[in-house]
Amino acid sequence: MIRSALIALALLASTAHAAPNTATFTHFTYEGADPVDARIKLGPGQYRNPILNGFYPDPSVTRVGKDYYLVNSTFAYFPGIPVWHSTDLVHWTQIGNAIDRPGMLDFKRLGLSRAVFAPSIDEHDGTFYILNTCVDCGGNFLITARDPKGPWSDPVWLPSVGGIDASIFFDDDGRTWILNNDEPPGPAEYQGHRAIWIQQYDPKAKVMIGPRTVLLDKGVDPSTKPIWPEGPHILKKDGFYYLTAAEGGTAEGHSQVVLRADTVLGPYKPYENNPILTQRGLPKDRPLPITSAGHGDLVDTPDGKWWATFLAVRPYGDDLYNTGRETFLLPVEWKDGWPVILENGKTIPYVAAAPKLPAPAVIPPPTSGAFKAVETFAGPELPLNWMTMRIPQSRWWAVKNGALTLEARPDKLGENAQPSFWGRRQQHTHASAQTTLRFTPKADGDKAGLVVIQNDDFYYFVGLVRDHGRTMMRVEQRKGPKDPTDGVVVAEKPISLVSSQAVNLRITARGGAYDFAYSLKPGAWTTLKADADGTVLSTKTAGGFVGALFGVYAHGGR
Repeated sequence: MIRSALIALALLASTAHAAPNTATFTHFTYEGADPVDARIKLGPGQYRNPILNGFYPDPSVTRVGKDYYLVNSTFAYFPGIPVWHSTDLVHWTQIGNAIDRPGMLDFKRLGLSRAVFAPSIDEHDGTFYILNTCVDCGGNFLITARDPKGPWSDPVWLPSVGGIDASIFFDDDGRTWILNNDEPPGPAEYQGHRAIWIQQYDPKAKVMIGPRTVLLDKGVDPSTKPIWPEGPHILKKDGFYYLTAAEGGTAEGHSQVVLRADTVLGPYKPYENNPILTQRGLPKDRPLPITSAGHGDLVDTPDGKWWATFLAVRPYGDDLYNTGRETFLLPVEWKDGWPVILENGKTIPYVAAAPKLPAPAVIPPPTSGAFKAVETFAGPELPLNWMTMRIPQSRWWAVKNGALTLEARPDKLGENAQPSFWGRRQQHTHASAQTTLRFTPKADGDKAGLVVIQNDDFYYFVGLVRDHGRTMMRVEQRKGPKDPTDGVVVAEKPISLVSSQAVNLRITARGGAYDFAYSLKPGAWTTLKADADGTVLSTKTAGGFVGALFGVYAHGGR
């Protein structure tokens, strides 16, 4: 009996010891306002570009009656593929995430710029379709929903569809087709030599049927050795089939091109004045540049007008941007039977005349221009626009009573793991994020705080850390894979806190400079590190296809 009691006590002690430490965050405030927001004001009947600030790349848009739906890439973040709704193409409300269940996909330990590449969305006979590529985690797949808010089906895998950027086209003769970017029909002649393919799809049997056909090899002008034709879409208008695609890669050489055919299988003839959208070749010293435009999708309005969503970026220096690729909107003009988004040599406007469409009855929280967003963690779930890194296998967070609580788990930033991290996008080059933290680090290595991250190799952390038995307020930086996964200490200060004492944390971005501050009393900020090098968070330095996130993080247990 005594022995049994001792065993029970030992097990109880072991369980208590194993219980994870937790960090509690309250009142997360994001605020951003870029110089252009004050310099270029909106007039009556105008809208502002981008329509979705921050890391919202590869937009695909479709119309159902008077409603518009849009999706974006999210790569190895979860939940994935935000689904947006609008009635006027300007004001957008996120209504769901298509990838919102851990069992749908498996990102394993992929880099943050792998996994969920460019999605496309369409609707047919009351069913919504999203086609997507899980790069290095299964390939091309299709999911469906009767309601775009979800739930979305489990993936229907398309093993015979290779490459990336699949989309679906429902022809008026009842046939359904899937397009994609893939390897060329013969050996690649140079780096970036790709092709656009098409094959028929049977929606009832959920299988590909018939032969594959090449619609576009290399690009619209093969003599120039064009690279990366991708993001293909087909639309039908006035008896013609139009193939639109991005070309030139998703950097400063990016563009959108169009071809036309009499039949869905071609042959497709390119528009003589391609590209129909690009910012390449413009003066690099132009004020407030927008660059890298492409990956467009065209949509019509009930009154017969046409518009295009596409991605572009807003650099603060020489191709330096931390906010990722963003979603823009421009009208489409049809010229002699060809769609043109923007004439060559013209710059993308920050402000333009808005579509003459009905605004929503209730204006949603802003996604463009200067704005402030406060998250009070009312629960029981986080907002739809918050994401974590890769797919969680357990519920290590809680949202209730005005707080977000994270278990301080062994998984770390910098290890391509699934750390205790939740964040939201940095949507302005000039922005700040602040939160209130309650955390008691118990063992060396325990930490919790605020981070700004581009990927596992490039991030900043500010918060509480236990080191050699002392609690420190610390700023850590990781500026490449050769740095320790915990980063390098760039500033620190010993700090004494009573049990459950709150500490306020703030990160401020000013283009390529970041400031890190803390306070123990409201408004009494102490700057721990000013003018830290923010260019290490740029896509140019860090690489990849994502954008920076501000988020909260906790680590412990080893």
